[in-house]
Amino acid sequence: MNLNLDGKLAFISGADRRTGKVIAETLAREGCLTVVHSQDTLPSTERAVVGDVRTEAGRQDVIRQLHDNRWLPDILINNYGTTDNHTWDSSDEAKWLEMFQTNTLSALRLAQALAPTMKARGWGRIVHLGTIGSHQPAAERPAYYAAKGALSNATVSHAQALRSTGVTVNTIAPGLIRTEDTETIFANIARKRGWVGDWDAIESRVCEELFPNLTRRMVTRQEVADLVAFVSSPLAASITGQTLRIDGGAVLYV
Repeated sequence: MNLNLDGKLAFISGADRRTGKVIAETLAREGCLTVVHSQDTLPSTERAVVGDVRTEAGRQDVIRQLHDNRWLPDILINNYGTTDNHTWDSSDEAKWLEMFQTNTLSALRLAQALAPTMKARGWGRIVHLGTIGSHQPAAERPAYYAAKGALSNATVSHAQALRSTGVTVNTIAPGLIRTEDTETIFANIARKRGWVGDWDAIESRVCEELFPNLTRRMVTRQEVADLVAFVSSPLAASITGQTLRIDGGAVLYV
């Protein structure tokens, strides 16, 4: 399928590694000119910026680099975000503020800064990376899930503010993603529990007993990137104000 993305300029935060890197590579294959962002080290690519988007000063520095290079994106992918294993008992005010700066304001302030140019052009795409934990949060990592939930809420609000402009705003919410880290974690769990079989058998059991979904498999980074690319394309012009789950049916409601 041709997504008609040739020549579109896409900025992807946190694109120097992991899922963000796969998203950037996928958009490039679809014809986008990609601007890769890193938190701490300038990537050695043709178009790259560096800055700590968790802080207002860092976000402004990233925006300045984009303007100085005349890289005003048609597409903004807010991929950057992270968490740790905090609990309700261990989460003080600093932890809540840290999670909101990292996972909510890092995305929304970039969207605020870059949306006006998209609006003036009459076309643009803003895509946030969320989590199904916004719909079905666990007891652990409460500040992270609350921050990502706020991102989904703001998606609806911003989409309404940009009605009839040609600019859409959406959040992609993955379920459990298959990565090198998750493979290692669940292989260790399998050994401790006496599970037998190859990785496919372990994955199926994880997605049946520990993190249930209907497909009995984890989402891959490439599948997430493919959905991001489609939502970023002209083909998705009627999709806006949505949180789109890619979770194998882990969260179900009508």
